[in-house]
Amino acid sequence: MLEELLRRIASGGTHNLSELARELGVSEVLLRQMIEHLARMGYLRPVAGDCQSPCTGCPLAETCAVGGPTRVWALTERGTTIAGEPSLR
Repeated sequence: MLEELLRRIASGGTHNLSELARELGVSEVLLRQMIEHLARMGYLRPVAGDCQSPCTGCPLAETCAVGGPTRVWALTERGTTIAGEPSLR
């Protein structure tokens, strides 16, 4: 399941948490835990911190499709490499 999540993130674009959870067949709570686990493993990193403040002060405001309170994640180099491999073992 973690491999599939990384592949979906690596495919590019913006992924809404609820839609991604539905596509993967997991709850949003489990998806958040999976994301945090991938971050601890060094495959994901938060981008521009938590998006709790208005987008006007964010360096990603022009490219971000989220537009609200959320957390934005990006693959690390390690995550990009592993996303193309068949297993995270």
